[in-house]
Amino acid sequence: MKNILVTGIAGFIGWKTGEKLLEKGINVIGIDNMNDYYDVRLKEWRLNQLKKYENFKFYHTDIENLGALEVLFNDNKIDAVINLAARAGVRYSIINPHIYMSTNAQGTLNLLEVMKKHHIKKMVLASTSSLYAGQPMPFKEDLPVNTPISPYAASKKAAEVTAYTYHYLYGIDVTIVRYFTVYGPAGRPDMSIFRFIKWVDEGTPIELFGDGSQSRDFTYVDDIAEGTIKALKEVGYEIINLGGGKNPISLNYVISKIEEYLGKKAKIEYKPFHKADLKETWADITKAEKILNWKPKITFEEGLKRTIEWYLENKDWLKDIKL
Repeated sequence: MKNILVTGIAGFIGWKTGEKLLEKGINVIGIDNMNDYYDVRLKEWRLNQLKKYENFKFYHTDIENLGALEVLFNDNKIDAVINLAARAGVRYSIINPHIYMSTNAQGTLNLLEVMKKHHIKKMVLASTSSLYAGQPMPFKEDLPVNTPISPYAASKKAAEVTAYTYHYLYGIDVTIVRYFTVYGPAGRPDMSIFRFIKWVDEGTPIELFGDGSQSRDFTYVDDIAEGTIKALKEVGYEIINLGGGKNPISLNYVISKIEEYLGKKAKIEYKPFHKADLKETWADITKAEKILNWKPKITFEEGLKRTIEWYLENKDWLKDIKL
């Protein structure tokens, strides 16, 4: 595969996946609508890193626009699609659920329709560990995730089952990758790692929902990008977890390590735990190891150190990023 379409290319995972593909000499066609769900300056920074590569082409468009997708697919040779374009965020999905369904479900349907028409047989689809709410840990891919507890999770489930339909009817090869709490340099400012670092550094109280004992299977963005690229492998139809795969890490531990690396003490403002959040996530990554020959390489401590170093190097403009 020499020509890969990556949607959501200016997003956190899209940028890093695109960068790694470009470094491998693969031609990347990137799509992003550059929406302002969070500060666009972060998306522009990521996009500018990709524009340094000659084998990169960017389209400022939206996967919800079926006509624009038709033009793009007509004008480019595409061997596979990595669909990372999505509306993210559990809490905001409760406030504005319609846009989650239109992007995450309808947008995926649009891509599958155009792929069918152009006889493109491979899609990697990003999904989420949020689907595992209420299930026993560690989370395995064969758990019955039929009761999503947020519109975000529901929209991702809709995308998964739609992709299966197109696999069944039209033979499109689909790898669904369920991500577990991705973090790293240039991460999303609505995610805890970015926010905590900025708040601790600036002396602003951390907004902590719950008592901090809730934990996540944090996974470094470079590892996630490598797993996403490995997921281009022909598999038929598979759902595969990409996560840290070790014991979950509590938010209290995260805060303590940020304090240590920055040499500053956190101020904490405790807020009620949100009912749509998960108390804990933990990925069983046996399937990823077996099918994709993938497992994460970067420890949480090393990944957090790299993230803080990036923050400090870019602090002159990050200071103005709104959380």
